[in-house]
Amino acid sequence: MNLPNKLTIFRMILIPFFVFFLLAPYFEEYGSYIAAAVFVIASVTDFLDGKIARKHNLVTNFGKFMDPLADKLLVCSALICLVELSRIPAWIVIIIIAREFIISGFRLVAADNGVVIAAGYWGKFKTASQMVTVVILVLNIPGPFFSVLETVFIYLSLALTVISLVDYIIKNKDVLKDQK
Repeated sequence: MNLPNKLTIFRMILIPFFVFFLLAPYFEEYGSYIAAAVFVIASVTDFLDGKIARKHNLVTNFGKFMDPLADKLLVCSALICLVELSRIPAWIVIIIIAREFIISGFRLVAADNGVVIAAGYWGKFKTASQMVTVVILVLNIPGPFFSVLETVFIYLSLALTVISLVDYIIKNKDVLKDQK
């Protein structure tokens, strides 16, 4: 197993630790800081695994499948926990998760037709904004500035989620046509 794939697996292993430190009542205010640090480490592995895989020609089918899955599990787990903590509205998280299901469906249909769909720039911006949003919401720093910052990033992430979905559908609408 190559380094990028190990980083992807490591990211997935970090998810339960992130959830534990964020939701467990044993750590008082320190749990959020530990959870934020775990999330940042996991997010950095997302950046590193792709960069290393492309630079050293270590792209594998395992990585093509597991890397986006690990990203989705990390962000969706975080957002669901943040709904539990009343830091983000559930309807926004539903839209974000629905987008992930729609894109996954597109990718399955494309793969069945022998087509590989690469991630676009809007999707990368969406992922980056969601990761920053999660960190800001996990830290939950009191004060009016941070309250406004949280709101701005929540809606920025929501907008980029919708924009990236529309862009993805427009660019890949032919995937849904019957192949003969």
